[in-house]
Amino acid sequence: MTTNLIFPQLRPSHTKIVATVGPASDTDEMLAKLILAGVDVFRINMAHGDTAQAQTRLDRIRKVSQQIGVTVGILVDLAGPKMRLGEICGDVYRCTTEIPMKFVRGKTTSEPHTFTTTYDPLISDVNINDKIMLADGTVVLQVTEKNSDSIVCTVIQSGTVRSRQGVNLPGTKLSIKTLQQSDIDNARWAVGAGVDFLGLSFVRSPEDILELREILVETAYQNTNRWSDIPHIIAKIEKPEAVERIEEIVDVTDGIMIARGDLGVEFDIAQIAVVQKKIIETCRRKSKPVIVATQMLESMHHQTIPTRAEATDVANAILDGTDACMLSGETAVGEFPLQTVQMMHRIAVETEKVLAERLAFTPRLSRTTSVTHAVCDAAVTLADEIGAAILLVKTQSGKTAMAVSNKRCFTLCVGTSSNIRALQRMNLYWGIFPLINVPENPQENLMSVIEAGKTNGYLNHGDRVVHVLGITAESGYRNILYVHVVD
Repeated sequence: MTTNLIFPQLRPSHTKIVATVGPASDTDEMLAKLILAGVDVFRINMAHGDTAQAQTRLDRIRKVSQQIGVTVGILVDLAGPKMRLGEICGDVYRCTTEIPMKFVRGKTTSEPHTFTTTYDPLISDVNINDKIMLADGTVVLQVTEKNSDSIVCTVIQSGTVRSRQGVNLPGTKLSIKTLQQSDIDNARWAVGAGVDFLGLSFVRSPEDILELREILVETAYQNTNRWSDIPHIIAKIEKPEAVERIEEIVDVTDGIMIARGDLGVEFDIAQIAVVQKKIIETCRRKSKPVIVATQMLESMHHQTIPTRAEATDVANAILDGTDACMLSGETAVGEFPLQTVQMMHRIAVETEKVLAERLAFTPRLSRTTSVTHAVCDAAVTLADEIGAAILLVKTQSGKTAMAVSNKRCFTLCVGTSSNIRALQRMNLYWGIFPLINVPENPQENLMSVIEAGKTNGYLNHGDRVVHVLGITAESGYRNILYVHVVD
């Protein structure tokens, strides 16, 4: 029996941190510091770079994770049909209300006050009076004229734009598919690369998720014939159509990311907080992990302290029930990636004190048709009632760990599995701390964790450990729950 397990440096926050990898964090030394500071999942954005660059980053993350003995998850974001401006003469242009703007087909133009875009169907998709937003919504245009090859727009909100900045068409039904060929190619690469989560951008319907899942299943069975090699799909909610069908989308996906960058442009800014709360509530009700992303600690790109509004934003997302908060440019290109992660961790720790008080007065048990969820309800309630030191979850697929996570248990919840993919995915589950190299046999599983807990100061004589197991036996899937007193 293995007894030399080492508990990772378990931090006191249960909310998970997702950090985007970029030039500011792309070294062994910085990755190690970020993991030890509290990063649970690293994000690789396929909108910047190719699969060769992504593979290099993925390999480096896995190497560093193994060296320090802490598992982390890896989320790869597919770029999707991102719309950007083409090249602008002089690279910068000031849009003013006095001068109408024109969009023409093609990749380049020499006409004055004229733009091109990377989105070929733009001129066909928009109609008179539709709005076009540039540079994250800082510049707003309205279509006033349209013909087969161009549109003319009035500038209703002035501002400066640059080449290759983003374009949004709020309220416009896009004719282009959600999954582009480059996304399909990257998704197939992700299966073989061992990616844990795959973010699908600009989801508009549950059919988008099902199409991607079919590609992933086909690729996995061609390569390895193992279901566990299929990345979990994270649907990025960025379009009003997705919000309208959020119940259906949550049903078929593995998790949700509230991508407030594009979402904040597509919706009236006054609605964003309410939309965020609605999506989180839906995910909590349906037991799916949810990530809140974009501009969480934006000012920490260039300073070591966030604004009060940013700190409040992170805290409110945690109080609403998010599983994870995500850092984007703050850790990818910001000047203070380590301090940003440390700050997010500090905010989570303080906020969860209030969350724990709230949950103490909230009944956990609820009606469910799932045996796994009923057992996990009982396990969390039992751990709380008897003051257990550890709630140990042994699972094969990770579903039992996800069910425990959804109950928001403030007992130390340790997840174990013989499936390394399941362990890595637990890094996204609120309050679950995966432990590697734990024996598969249930009794050895328990005793090795107890010995490690005693060695590392988490357990003492007389402490209680609640052990919940999700196992596959010859007679079918079984859920087992029992209590062990440390002798």
